[in-house]
Amino acid sequence: MRLSTKSRYGTRMLIDIAENYHDGPVSVAEIASRTGISEKYMEKLIRRLKRAGLVLSKRGPKGGHILAKPAGHITVGDVVRALEDWVVLKGCALGKDACATCARQSTCPTKDVWEQANEAMFQTLDGYTLQSLLKPGL
Repeated sequence: MRLSTKSRYGTRMLIDIAENYHDGPVSVAEIASRTGISEKYMEKLIRRLKRAGLVLSKRGPKGGHILAKPAGHITVGDVVRALEDWVVLKGCALGKDACATCARQSTCPTKDVWEQANEAMFQTLDGYTLQSLLKPGL
């Protein structure tokens, strides 16, 4: 299992928004200058985060992005689910629904291992909120 830069950058981006929204919506240019993430890549991530209900955007001269809910209600697991195309651990699965259509599903000796590992991973990721990752005092 390997998480892509989407999850790492998306989490970094949301933390930046949480830390800097006190002056209003945060622009992609501002986030990019502080995080070192390219604006083009950030725009791609923002679209997915908006679809997942984690970010709201405002257009116009004072536009930008804000969190759609309090930082204490957004977990790292939420970010990973929103940004990764395929995050479920499966031993031999090639895609999201591969286990469901596998002829060996009912007799697979490792299916439970992969499912438990997946549950453990998300239990850990869901244990961290954006709020818990903010700099002290924010």
